[in-house]
Amino acid sequence: MSGIVSRRNLLKLGAGAVGTGVLTAGVGSQLISPPKAVAQNDISPDQALKQLLEGNKRFAERKRQNPHQSYTRIAEVAKGQKPFASILGCADSRVPAEIVFDQGFGDLFVCRVAGNVATPEEIGSLEFGSSILGAKVIMVLGHERCGAVTAAIKGGEVPGQIGSLVTAIQPSVEKSKNQPGDKLENACKANVMAQIENLKKSTVLAQLIKENKLKIVGGYYDLDTGKVTMVS
Repeated sequence: MSGIVSRRNLLKLGAGAVGTGVLTAGVGSQLISPPKAVAQNDISPDQALKQLLEGNKRFAERKRQNPHQSYTRIAEVAKGQKPFASILGCADSRVPAEIVFDQGFGDLFVCRVAGNVATPEEIGSLEFGSSILGAKVIMVLGHERCGAVTAAIKGGEVPGQIGSLVTAIQPSVEKSKNQPGDKLENACKANVMAQIENLKKSTVLAQLIKENKLKIVGGYYDLDTGKVTMVS
């Protein structure tokens, strides 16, 4: 009899250990708390911007939550996407949007091109992101020490198709050249504002803004601190 009891207690103990292990694994992989539903953009533009900036605050303060990065989330968004925000960012390898804003799969609709220039292709993509997928905010994200803006300031001949980017940025360089402060930073921020204006010329985006379904804003990323500040 004592042998039977011992085996029973052993089985109970083993079951408890397994249960604890499953719970621990679940917490570690974010499976205990199910990821937010895919239809996550049923919010206002202001709420979407707040969510974006809160994510960057976590990142800059080294308090990342790494949300929506589980295999469960991958399977969930494989069925469809409803990003809450779009980013028109620079192709610079040091400014990955999902990391900078502490987001995950299906959260952001990201377009990246050197100098965060609103080309026809980028505008078309962002029109799709807002009108079809339902993103509520578009942030044009410039950054500190941008190489494309630096090239536009220096001027001169550049190889290949790089010249098309320099040409697109050049008006911002001219507009900001007499401003006090850092010449490159001023040009980067002026370029952000110029691209916002280019986006607002889109009839599709303009209509969404008119209906209070979209907001287009500017941001400036500090390479040294990881912080995004608003540009206006």
